[in-house]
Amino acid sequence: MSGAMLSVVVIGRNEGDRLAACLESIHAARQMPEPVEIIYVDSLSTDGSPERAASCGAKVIELDPGKLSAARARNAGWRTATAPFILFLDGDTILDPDFVHRAWREFADASVAVVCGDRREIRPETSVYNRVLDLDWNAPAGDTDFCGGASLMRRDALERANGFNPDLIAGEEPDLCRRMRAMGHRILHIDAPMTGHDLALRHFHQYWRRAVRTGHAYAEISARYRDTPDPLWTRESRANLLRGWLYILVSIAVSVTALLLRSWVPVLALALGAAALSIRTAILARAKSASWSTLLLFGLHSHVQHLPILQGQLLHAWARRRGQGRVLIEYKTKS
Repeated sequence: MSGAMLSVVVIGRNEGDRLAACLESIHAARQMPEPVEIIYVDSLSTDGSPERAASCGAKVIELDPGKLSAARARNAGWRTATAPFILFLDGDTILDPDFVHRAWREFADASVAVVCGDRREIRPETSVYNRVLDLDWNAPAGDTDFCGGASLMRRDALERANGFNPDLIAGEEPDLCRRMRAMGHRILHIDAPMTGHDLALRHFHQYWRRAVRTGHAYAEISARYRDTPDPLWTRESRANLLRGWLYILVSIAVSVTALLLRSWVPVLALALGAAALSIRTAILARAKSASWSTLLLFGLHSHVQHLPILQGQLLHAWARRRGQGRVLIEYKTKS
């Protein structure tokens, strides 16, 4: 579509009904700058997603087989797009009808390259994982270091930064934003709804793999920027390595002590200590939710997640030592 003011780039892989809902939400948005072009980039779906997107009026790009990543898909989308502004969405999100209208005014400041807003889970009641991870999306308004998968960006800033790094299997948005900030651009989080999201996590192994993916991103991004003036995620990566190993070593020490003493007392003490840590985290996070049961689960999650994140960090270190790249770490099932 020539003369488009806004291009919406949606990426997905086997999102099914979630993708249809995403595309419908774009058409339902209010006060969008006209005209709008919609581009869907598919990563080898087997559920008919390309056909479904085409029926909803989207231009469809199907990636060739190879190393799949969100970064590669987003690059294919925005480089095909024609508009000066690009709205990136994932196929499992629903666009808030007023986000683009609210975000648009922020680009009156020429230094603003990226605008994002609040994301919340659409179905937090579906599983304990959705319910707890919904609290992770909360972020304060104002200048921020990076955005997530959904955001509104200036095309010229994308071009200057050469887009997303296609070698990354996760963490591609923080990496891009870090490079944009180094060029003097601002990343802005506004106090407005942006997207509803459907994590669709129903099983523990999905929760675990998602955290492994996070650990891989921490390790890979921090390794790239460790010795620079802006060492993105270096502190977080080191902190998780310390906590992950600490939890493992303490658990081993307690188990050995319990066996030697032939007593459950050390195990009970460990359980009480873990409960105390979770309660403390829940209290500190009480502004995130009015539900104490959710806050207590969030407190437990905040500590349990260090173990799969550590696994992801170790997997990255092992692959790097062997000179191997990591393939896409998927945690969702077909819709």
